[in-house]
Amino acid sequence: MGTRRLAVGALAVAALTLAACSQGSATTGGGADAGGTGGSVTLKFQSLSDQPAAIAAVKDIVDSWNAAHPETKVEIVQAGWDGVYDKLVTQFNGNAAPDVIHYEAASIVPFARDGYLADLTSKIPAELKSDVDQGVWDSVTVDGKVVGVPTELQTYVVFANKKLIEAAGQQVPTGSSMTYDQFEALAKATTKSGQYGVSWGLKSPTATFMSLALASDGTYFEGTGKDAKITVGEGEMALPKLVKKMAYDDKSIDPVSLTQSGSQALASFYAGKAAMTVQGSYQAANMAKDAPAGVDWVELPPLAGSAGTKQAANPQTLSVNADSANVDRAAEFATYFADAENMATLNEADALIPASNKARATILSKTGGKDGWAMTMESAKGLTGAPFLTVDAYTQWKDTIATPNYQKYLANQIDDAGLQQALTDGFAQVNR
Repeated sequence: MGTRRLAVGALAVAALTLAACSQGSATTGGGADAGGTGGSVTLKFQSLSDQPAAIAAVKDIVDSWNAAHPETKVEIVQAGWDGVYDKLVTQFNGNAAPDVIHYEAASIVPFARDGYLADLTSKIPAELKSDVDQGVWDSVTVDGKVVGVPTELQTYVVFANKKLIEAAGQQVPTGSSMTYDQFEALAKATTKSGQYGVSWGLKSPTATFMSLALASDGTYFEGTGKDAKITVGEGEMALPKLVKKMAYDDKSIDPVSLTQSGSQALASFYAGKAAMTVQGSYQAANMAKDAPAGVDWVELPPLAGSAGTKQAANPQTLSVNADSANVDRAAEFATYFADAENMATLNEADALIPASNKARATILSKTGGKDGWAMTMESAKGLTGAPFLTVDAYTQWKDTIATPNYQKYLANQIDDAGLQQALTDGFAQVNR
């Protein structure tokens, strides 16, 4: 398969000028074949986990595998998220990719389409298959083939300062969901001199808007691969229009936060200058550790649009290099890594949501739902596959078209029609 080249545009071309990485694929002994039979082998597992607790959890999982499978040793190749796409392009085209690859659903599609990732459909144990919601499996399925084992996910959630909510004469929302109308009303009610209702870091807004658009039946794309067609209609525009209305008409969103990252926007929430903040669910762990003593924070019910609490599932994944000399053994390790007990340990350490329902129940039981876990797991019920995950040009469109035009829109430099036109025309340009 060494003659293949990834058709991923300028990014791939730039990456191919780099020297091939030296990690290589599995070393074998005793005549191991492509199906993973015979002899002892060493599998190389490229892990992107970057938090100390998560790195330790990954090491524990690998150590437990190695102790139980002396004939199939797994060696961790520690990498980082920055530049990993370029690195994988170089590795695959240089026949130097690891056996097991840690990445994310939205980014493995081009590698799968060019035949670099093994089809795991028949290699998923029945127990694991039934323990993960179909919508999550859909997110790792390309052209009818499962090309990654889903491990960790996140959702977008609302955190609130209980004291500021109650000081405004409002009740803290409870239940299984909170409508956007309720969210907007609460933001307006908690806005006053020197204090905004919401601090929302939307410096890179595309992932947030596209994930939450599903709650309003906004899918953006129909079809797959290069045949995909884009639509930017009422459902797709529902959340951007709401954010702009709250920022410029209601004046309930801190306008500075629209140019900030999520972590930067969190600072004004900690300082008591915003009653609420929209963040990735993983921030609950940081709040439990870092929130000032005077901030009595709580995670609110998941946001709901006309289609409920749907959000795009874009899980972290473990894929298997199709050129590995030991595909079956690599697949066996990937599914072992994702079993419920291991996923509970890893996701609690990483403050993320397990793909496994049993693992979610384990974390809820262990934590008692405290520190935001109850609402985080409630929000996870809305996770489902998103059409954009199987669009070949999605990543290029997101980075070069969608993000800069959403930024212009939030800065009030273009109107609704201008945004719709820019997103639509831009996709036609990159999807040639």
